[in-house]
Amino acid sequence: MLTPCVRHVVSRRLSRHCTVGRYSTSLTEGLDQIQTLLQLCVDRYYISPGAINMQLFQRGFSCNYGPLGMELKRNLLNQWWLSVTGSRSQVFGINTLNSSEERAAHGLRIVDSEHLQRILEQHDLSKEQLIHEACKLLQSSPYARTNLLQGALEQFVPSLELVKRKLPFGLAETGLCFQPSDGSGCSAEVTETSLVWFCSPRTSSQWLDHWTRHRLKWWRKFALSPSDFSSSEVPQEELEEAKVRGVKILYNFPWGQETLETLWSRGSTELLHTHNEARSKLQCRDGRKSIPHVVSVSANMDRGMKAFLSNSLQQLKREDGKQKLQQRKALKLHPVLTPVKVALDIWRGATMELRQVCEGLLQEFLVAKIFTWPGYLETLPTSVEQLNTKYDEMGVLFTVVISENTLESGLLQVRSRDTTIKETMHISEIKNFVSRYISAADNI
Repeated sequence: MLTPCVRHVVSRRLSRHCTVGRYSTSLTEGLDQIQTLLQLCVDRYYISPGAINMQLFQRGFSCNYGPLGMELKRNLLNQWWLSVTGSRSQVFGINTLNSSEERAAHGLRIVDSEHLQRILEQHDLSKEQLIHEACKLLQSSPYARTNLLQGALEQFVPSLELVKRKLPFGLAETGLCFQPSDGSGCSAEVTETSLVWFCSPRTSSQWLDHWTRHRLKWWRKFALSPSDFSSSEVPQEELEEAKVRGVKILYNFPWGQETLETLWSRGSTELLHTHNEARSKLQCRDGRKSIPHVVSVSANMDRGMKAFLSNSLQQLKREDGKQKLQQRKALKLHPVLTPVKVALDIWRGATMELRQVCEGLLQEFLVAKIFTWPGYLETLPTSVEQLNTKYDEMGVLFTVVISENTLESGLLQVRSRDTTIKETMHISEIKNFVSRYISAADNI
């Protein structure tokens, strides 16, 4: 069941996209699709079960991921990192603390709950004294970061000598940030990616356009339906203080649009404030001396995971041999993002010998860093149809079946998730075949 929190959010979003005549149908379809996605993610080891955990996933927050969810997240973050740091020569990685005593004046604090409890249990103190002690504890507690921007602004000056004070350059980081409540009463951590790009004032608008094209292209590269990803300029009336321009990267879920990534042209105000208006130590060279302008690019990768999972979910209807209508679900994630590239299984035959062959293949795949599912360890009898259903819902790219024929001739059967076509291949070719397939998909 969907939680009341999520039903409220979904209903509110759908109301902006549906006319009165088709509202009920669209709402039902949207709720059905998110329910299907949630159940599949739980059943196939992407997220851990539990109402609270499912609610976190629904809202685009970091949650308890299962083995496949963790692998998908790792793949996604790796691709983001390679894309950003490899796109320009002057992008450097940094790592900043999750909490700090030097955060902005307004923010979330990390408070020792036991210390606070001891203060509140001092019954000999008056109300005013209790408030005073609680305020002292609050003021001495570190800030929890709500984004990665501030850390990059603080790292700007130490990074200047690395680039010989020459613009442009960028600082990239990934990490957990605490997301304050959005009014629904639910709050949690998010996995954020951040690129903070420092450039001359006269080129900041062009750089915002450049990174918008770059990021939209990146999201679409891994999508089964690229048109579901789009960009939208933030209206002038919605711009907050210190933000000159803004662009959002959006994903069109069946239940409405959600923001995956936000790009801002922020001017120099926040950079100057972070370094106490010390203009002399912030000056850089880009044909002339100037205080850099900041372009920030930040994405919620937990919501990004939800977008790719939703985008890759296909529900195909077909008729079996008895003319019964059946529905096949498959997670057709991009080969680079797909958690499990290969599933190894055995067919009827000399079980011990076949398992030894699987063990050898598994080691080859591990050396090649190809995530492989050891299906041959399963002891319960499973039909070929049940096996295909399970692996399609897991998103497994290729299913490799070892049989007696493999022992005799070295031939095995390979089934493709995307085409469902089975073909015969020699055991010596399978590792290179999978590697080339993934590499080719990455280069498209």
